[in-house]
Amino acid sequence: MQDAPVHIRRATPADADTVAELAAELAQSFPFSRAAFDHSYPAVLAAADACLLLATDQASAPAAAVGYLLGFEHPAFFANGPVAWVEEVLVRPGYRGRGVGRALMSMFEQHAADRGCRLAALATRRAAAFYRTLGYQESAAYFRKVLDDTTG
Repeated sequence: MQDAPVHIRRATPADADTVAELAAELAQSFPFSRAAFDHSYPAVLAAADACLLLATDQASAPAAAVGYLLGFEHPAFFANGPVAWVEEVLVRPGYRGRGVGRALMSMFEQHAADRGCRLAALATRRAAAFYRTLGYQESAAYFRKVLDDTTG
């Protein structure tokens, strides 16, 4: 399948509705809450350690949002410096396999490298093969504990 003519850029306050729509498609472990999103979105944009990228298809008019990536950086003793962590990545189903995910990851990796990060990492359940093609190696198991279940 041919790569999409995709443009990757930092998300802005004006992108809130678009990013919320995409984030709702990703939500699986927790039901999507627009109120929680509206509370978090400005904080993410303002956080110096956050990187929120938006992918748009430049062939459509107007340019359609087709994916996003949310990542963070933080100091880590084990890496002798900062590390970058991809928290969320979503590419709309019709755009998967067309270079959108690769472009999002590449821009995030460049952002992390520019900020002195020693590595980029993420957890995945369904896309391990994709990340291997990008040069990622499996490193550890992922464990989690839900601390506050406000959904029930």
